[in-house]
Amino acid sequence: MKASRFILHARLAADTVPVAELPLSRVLLMNDARFPWLILVPRRAGVRELFELGARNRRQLIEEIALCGRALLEASRFSKLNIGALGNLVPQLHVHVVARTPGDDAWPGPVWGSGKPRPYSVVRRAALLRTLRLSIKARSRAR
Repeated sequence: MKASRFILHARLAADTVPVAELPLSRVLLMNDARFPWLILVPRRAGVRELFELGARNRRQLIEEIALCGRALLEASRFSKLNIGALGNLVPQLHVHVVARTPGDDAWPGPVWGSGKPRPYSVVRRAALLRTLRLSIKARSRAR
């Protein structure tokens, strides 16, 4: 099999803001202020499905999802964390980690296809990114 380079899917790049680089995944913030929403993209070229990752990488991805869930809790105090890997529109393996609270714009349904995204203001996005980055960095060191 020919080795290829990891390239972030264009749709993910257009809809998100970079947050952090973890050992396996690039962490992105979905630019939709209605929901604190991270996306983890394992930096593995050509991987579309979770089962295509080796066992060590699958375990690493679960740990990174947990780390990002804790960072979201610190940043948003959600009621429920939704985790999903749909990939119907973006075939590149990516995992959504979405902080949900009763009464949010899509509650109790899924966030996908619910209303129109509302981009973060520059100030609110900067504050959220700062909190998330500090939390992720601190939790990464503690591991």
